[in-house]
Amino acid sequence: MDEILKGLIAQVWGYLPMVALSAGVFLLFWAAGGAAKRIILRFGTRTGLDREITNLASRGAKIAMVVFGIVTALGTEGINVSALVAGLGLTGFALGFVLKDALSNMLTGILILVYRPFTINDLIAVGASKGTVVAIDFRYTTIQAEDKKVLIPNSALFTKEISLIER
Repeated sequence: MDEILKGLIAQVWGYLPMVALSAGVFLLFWAAGGAAKRIILRFGTRTGLDREITNLASRGAKIAMVVFGIVTALGTEGINVSALVAGLGLTGFALGFVLKDALSNMLTGILILVYRPFTINDLIAVGASKGTVVAIDFRYTTIQAEDKKVLIPNSALFTKEISLIER
């Protein structure tokens, strides 16, 4: 029994440097993700980009760095990550296919916020809807018509004709 315990302790001490190295790799990527987030936020503030876009980009950069750090740390530990990477790729493809309309609206919302074909308080007409723009978010643009609020999916704003009536 004593020999089994000594063997177990020897194995734990043998793995300890690799675990420490993996933890260090992960912490390095985590810190790099935080730095990337701060750099993107600072760049967005200095260039006058919309705050929502810079927040989204900075969060995405940090998440990507942390996920890459997890995969790299697991690979450093000696775990075969090729199946994990392939699974992440297939999951991303499936989610992209399932959420294609939502992603299309979100990306179009980002383009609207960047290019600003219209802004809040502009009077526009899109299809059969005419009203004042009251909100632009990642999924919908809200216009106030005479008697109701109309939510227009952002992807429709790129496929339909927009008439800017009054700025």
